[in-house]
Amino acid sequence: MVVDTPTSRREVVEHQAVRRPEGSGTTGAMLAVIVIGAIALATVIILFAMNQQQDTSNVNTASQPPQTIVQQPAQQPPVIVNEPAPAAQPAPVIINPGAPGGTTLGNASADANIQAAIDKKLSDDPVLSTLGVTATFMDGKATLIGTVKTQTQKSQVERAVRSVKGVKAVDNQIIVSAM
Repeated sequence: MVVDTPTSRREVVEHQAVRRPEGSGTTGAMLAVIVIGAIALATVIILFAMNQQQDTSNVNTASQPPQTIVQQPAQQPPVIVNEPAPAAQPAPVIINPGAPGGTTLGNASADANIQAAIDKKLSDDPVLSTLGVTATFMDGKATLIGTVKTQTQKSQVERAVRSVKGVKAVDNQIIVSAM
């Protein structure tokens, strides 16, 4: 700087130095550390307070006696199981005492004996007894009723019934059906 006075002219150099005492100001890093510390402290205090509330609620439930909840199964209607009838049932004996053709009491007992022989013949055979075929006998004639899988089985039943003594005719009404 130049100073002009009426008598002289001189140059004056002034230095102004601004000095700050060390450590008297806060830097950006210090400010960030303080903010993070305050947030961490607030978080710890909040978690502590929440934990205290849970502890008091646990104490309240612990003082009450435990409750047992029992669920009863729903009532359901009973299940009814129908078992199939056994395959080898004896055929019914049909006796018509007043039938035309002169059936007498003697013929009825003979028919019953032949019926029993037919039933025995069918039930004693291991193959024929499983087919479920019914045979009825009256006045020398056997009637066969039922369902089989093959024509061979149908023929086997007819041959077995024809071989019984006293059978004069066979009415084979067995149906062949691939079940």
